[in-house]
Amino acid sequence: MGDSTPDAADVSDSTPSAPRLARYFEAMVKADASDLHLKPSLPPHLRIGGQIRSAQGKALSNEDILSMVDEMMTDKQRAIFAEMGSVDMAYELPGSDRFRINVFLQRGEVAAAVRRVTRSIPDFKSLHLPPIVEKIASERQGLVLLSGPTGGGKSTTLAAMLQHINQTRACHIVTLEDPIEYLYEGDKALVSQREIGIDTLDFQTALKYVFREDPDVVLIGELRDYDTFSAALQVAETGHLVLGTVHASRAPQTVGRLMDLFPPEARDRVRQLIGFNLRAVICQKLLPSISKDADMVPACEVMLMDHHIRKLVSEGRDADLEDAIRSHELEGMQTFAKSLCDLIDAGLIEPRVAYDAAPDLDELQMMLTGISASRAGLRG
Repeated sequence: MGDSTPDAADVSDSTPSAPRLARYFEAMVKADASDLHLKPSLPPHLRIGGQIRSAQGKALSNEDILSMVDEMMTDKQRAIFAEMGSVDMAYELPGSDRFRINVFLQRGEVAAAVRRVTRSIPDFKSLHLPPIVEKIASERQGLVLLSGPTGGGKSTTLAAMLQHINQTRACHIVTLEDPIEYLYEGDKALVSQREIGIDTLDFQTALKYVFREDPDVVLIGELRDYDTFSAALQVAETGHLVLGTVHASRAPQTVGRLMDLFPPEARDRVRQLIGFNLRAVICQKLLPSISKDADMVPACEVMLMDHHIRKLVSEGRDADLEDAIRSHELEGMQTFAKSLCDLIDAGLIEPRVAYDAAPDLDELQMMLTGISASRAGLRG
């Protein structure tokens, strides 16, 4: 990993007139890199095709990195960095991609991690998402949640859903993001994007005034606390479609994760509100692919709020949700095991990758055995 590779970009070839850090961004585009890491005493490192590689170039000093990031900071960002030891920024190359930048202290020195966000927004097919996701994106009101670990592709799936709405529905989409990740050009829809810390103080303030902006669809980057989720529920209750993300490892566990945001005395009431307003939960994790079309593909667990699921949520029977999803797979719901099985069958992932990712190995093995038996029967 630490050796220089011919596939990694040589940042010294970038345009001399550009800001110094922007030259690294140009190199990311040229190398088709997803991430850039700057750390003192090392050359820049790029993530290409899921693997981190050392770029050709000299090692950077702490002063080099500090000077480059300082060029792009506002006074407010400098103050945040000085107080917190970390700050988020964003930068857009003219006519090209957008970059999310996290500057942070490690062992008393300055480092930076940069995520490249391309202008082109992938569609459902290119992301290898299950067909039910398009149907979920066509909802007109209620709450749709994307859950999963950090780096699980939630933002990209949400972007595909928003772009679908943008291309198919005459409406007003308002996004509240920290920071803005994808840039949308209005198609059938009007799209207003607000960045936390730049266009508005915080999520709570943005949600307080969102009703005055006449939205039909609201994207909330992350439902991370009581106030934000309470406001999201209120927006959904009033006839809007709300999309948001939650950190949870399974679709059924997402409900419990939301309950943890509320005091015990409020949870019965909130369960009723979730049961009434929630439309779907998509929980996903990214897996390395063997397809030539994609480096990574999502395994997706999908829970739709039909009458049975809604009743279980309202009654607090979260332990029964997984079985309910499993028994309704013909309606578009699916467990992780079903998703992993489909990805193997489509030739997108290796079985060993599925085994490593499976929450229930026995269930996956049984499903794969069933496919093998079915194929043997067809051959016979």
